[in-house]
Amino acid sequence: MNSPTPAAVAPGLRRRVGGLWSHTWFRFALRRTGRLLSSLWVLVTASFLMIHLVPGDPVRAALGPTAPADLVLARKEELGLLDPLWQQYAGFLVRLLHGDLGISITSRLPVGEMIAQRLPASAELAVAAFLLSVLVAVPLGVVMAVITRRGKGRRTELAFTGTSVVLSAIPDFLLGVGLVYLLAVESHLFPVAGRAGLDSYVLPVLTLALGPAAVLSRIVRVEMLGVMEADYIRTARAKRLTRLRVHLVHALPNAVTATLTLGGLLLSSLVAGTVLVENVFAWPGLGSSIVSSIVSKDYPLVQGTVLVYGVGVLLINTLVDVVLALLDPRSTIGDS
Repeated sequence: MNSPTPAAVAPGLRRRVGGLWSHTWFRFALRRTGRLLSSLWVLVTASFLMIHLVPGDPVRAALGPTAPADLVLARKEELGLLDPLWQQYAGFLVRLLHGDLGISITSRLPVGEMIAQRLPASAELAVAAFLLSVLVAVPLGVVMAVITRRGKGRRTELAFTGTSVVLSAIPDFLLGVGLVYLLAVESHLFPVAGRAGLDSYVLPVLTLALGPAAVLSRIVRVEMLGVMEADYIRTARAKRLTRLRVHLVHALPNAVTATLTLGGLLLSSLVAGTVLVENVFAWPGLGSSIVSSIVSKDYPLVQGTVLVYGVGVLLINTLVDVVLALLDPRSTIGDS
């Protein structure tokens, strides 16, 4: 049997490749992957330049003004700071690909090991705050939408809106200090600081969760009010379905898209918000580590911590995009 000629194979191959390329999901995955990789490159480059843009000599600043010159020179050579800038950048990228974040100037321990010890504490705090925000905001937003629909419960709406605006406007550190005073110093209900036992999670998690929960509940309420006026909800009511079934089975799933988008953004902000909250409550996570490393001029540790925070935020945003595409495939076409 004669084998097909290249000219005969090429059109079929082009059709298959073209069909794959035209597929919405493939193009969506390709775009998201490209955005993630380009954002990672910008993040890595910015974190590398951080140590070179800082005024003065970071090694001298970390070791102190009285450190011998030969010790400073040896530490610079150890960190590779005496090499040309392009060579330092290439070495930085190669080390990152091998999971090497460098050596701390002050402790002389691997930065990766130091971050690995503190990362679980920060992750627990951010995830717990996010879950609490969602578990409070979604039911509260749904209930407020039902109560205040079509102008009903005007006083309840004003009280809800005013309270949520105030909570979302209070800075985390100020809210944390207030909770410590009320629930720890005055009431002795929870420990003031530290990470020892479940009760030590309450105040820092509340500090992180109250503001996002207030914002998210308002979004849920607005989305639910819009959905409950849709034609398919009127049809569901005409079928004499129970109010609970109408609200939870028909209305809530269609109001979740905007809520999920904002929820992903809130999770990203919670990751960054742990920096201040951890310092208020002496929480042994990355937030307190990055502040102490800035004070001690330990820039490799600052560099590694910033990278971890940045990668976490990028991965969260990418995950939100993927989940949104699964829930609403039309969002993948909108980016075409």
